[in-house]
Amino acid sequence: MAISAPAGVRARPRPRFEPTDLHWTDTGVADADLEFGVIRGPSTGRLVVPDFELSLGVLDNLELDLDGTYALESSVPGSFAFDLPVPSTLWPSVKIGFYNDHDYGTGRAQAVGMQIGPKIPVANGAHGAGGEGLLVLGGSKKGVNLTLNLGGFVEPPADAVSPYSVGVEAGIDLDLVVDSLERFHLTGELATAFFFTQDPSQLHVTGGVSWSVHPNLDLSVVAIYGFLEGDDHYGVLFGMDPKIRLFDAPPRYKEAQ
Repeated sequence: MAISAPAGVRARPRPRFEPTDLHWTDTGVADADLEFGVIRGPSTGRLVVPDFELSLGVLDNLELDLDGTYALESSVPGSFAFDLPVPSTLWPSVKIGFYNDHDYGTGRAQAVGMQIGPKIPVANGAHGAGGEGLLVLGGSKKGVNLTLNLGGFVEPPADAVSPYSVGVEAGIDLDLVVDSLERFHLTGELATAFFFTQDPSQLHVTGGVSWSVHPNLDLSVVAIYGFLEGDDHYGVLFGMDPKIRLFDAPPRYKEAQ
């Protein structure tokens, strides 16, 4: 299974693992989380244009997602020429919440969910289909939101002679509200991926700040640092997260809320 891409576009290796949170997009709302920036990979620079996470809220505990990255890398190791298009695989998925306990009096909440779906190759030469699944456990108290991700993946081969990439992944996502109006957040991630195949493992950390400019628009900046030789070494991404309502929740669903 593959989707055709323009000639000269080759597949990226396994993309950097980014832990998800347990925030569900409101019912009927489409959310486009877009990040643009520059990353120094294991051997060359990469211009991200963009890293995207598209989501649509279906119910209060059900969300449809599409994750992927389109980047330009240098064909010359060690340079930042950005002359080679390299898209990652697409990950269409469903995000489901199984448990949610929120105490508005104390500001404490716990939730459990999962995100699962196939991995679809989009570059010329890539073939086959893979998959990825995450168990997501989260908790929050008085503006501190912490989420744990545990999962595994099978990444489609980048070409006809390469094997599938198979491994497990884990990560922690931290979101800290820093003002009473909840407009500014400090964010951080610690993530790792271990491969059972010959691919290099990952261990990296991110840190940043987000600003809610409008109820339907967030802006952010995130710095990345990788600890392993085969992982992304460092980088910075600038993000925007616009939201638009496509349809209203059914009347019976509104009453239930």
